[in-house]
Amino acid sequence: MNRFQRVAIATCIALVVLLFVGAIVRATGAGMGCPDWPTCWGCLIPPTNADQIDPGKLDIEKFRRMATRHGVDPDTITRASVIQSFNPVHTWTEYVNRLISLPLGFLTLATFIMSLWQFKKRPSVTVAAFFALVLLGVNAWMGAQIVYSGLKPGVITLHMALAILMLCVLVFVAWRGCDNPWQLPENALSKGLGKLGVMLLLLVLAEGVLGSQIREKTDELKKTHPDAPRSEWVEELEQSPTYLVHRSGSWAILITAGIFYLNSPRAWSSKGKLEGVIMGTVVSQMILGLVLSQVGILPITQVLHIGLSTILVAAILLWLLGWRQSCLSKQ
Repeated sequence: MNRFQRVAIATCIALVVLLFVGAIVRATGAGMGCPDWPTCWGCLIPPTNADQIDPGKLDIEKFRRMATRHGVDPDTITRASVIQSFNPVHTWTEYVNRLISLPLGFLTLATFIMSLWQFKKRPSVTVAAFFALVLLGVNAWMGAQIVYSGLKPGVITLHMALAILMLCVLVFVAWRGCDNPWQLPENALSKGLGKLGVMLLLLVLAEGVLGSQIREKTDELKKTHPDAPRSEWVEELEQSPTYLVHRSGSWAILITAGIFYLNSPRAWSSKGKLEGVIMGTVVSQMILGLVLSQVGILPITQVLHIGLSTILVAAILLWLLGWRQSCLSKQ
């Protein structure tokens, strides 16, 4: 592993950590902890109590436009009413989320700059690293749009989808950033196994999109059923076709992953760690899904469910890259 790959892998890890923290923000309902951007309550470092907020730093017109988009009379929005919504836990949860994005920004930029030295030998690495930098910029801009849209559902799903796409691009950059990228041994090659891997990745991505939509529904339940226990939310979710398809899709993923694992020659040896990670993560996701559906929409379970899905996508993609490289080498 060379220095460039180490930086690229560090970038991947930073993005996964940010996705976990973002999941915490959503699960705790802290998405509007900082109601403005790029400042937080008009400050570079947010306050710890409402008395520290300077009303003059709040752009009240933005809050009124936000209220209008949600069908609230903008005339009822004043600086005093906005300050009353201050929640220090939510504020600092969202602020930490923003802070963690800074290392990711520096690492993504460093990955792109270092990739320039590889352009002649591996132009695809430089192009992909640049694309990752663009995705980072777009997602940073979307972070502001999420705040000003008042956590608009569609924007949140797109924000998550772009983050997963960025992770896939970075996995490719880290994998391809050397003369001899990792590949599967010849005895592990199988056209049928490759097709199973592709099918598994597509199922996981589709399940992720549905899962994001369900999380939007839980965000809505927080608003419409603020006093109801989370265990009762499942009854409401079961009225949604999206939730039912998502729940059934998890079984399709488990069956596909099981067939994939049982047919992988490496799965039964010490060298099959990646296949073990894929299968273990799928089983863990299944258990977490059962907890969410049978016990209740618990915040910690939501966080783990979202975070592990990103690791699963990265692991399957890495396996497919290694499988494809082996097929090319054999030709």
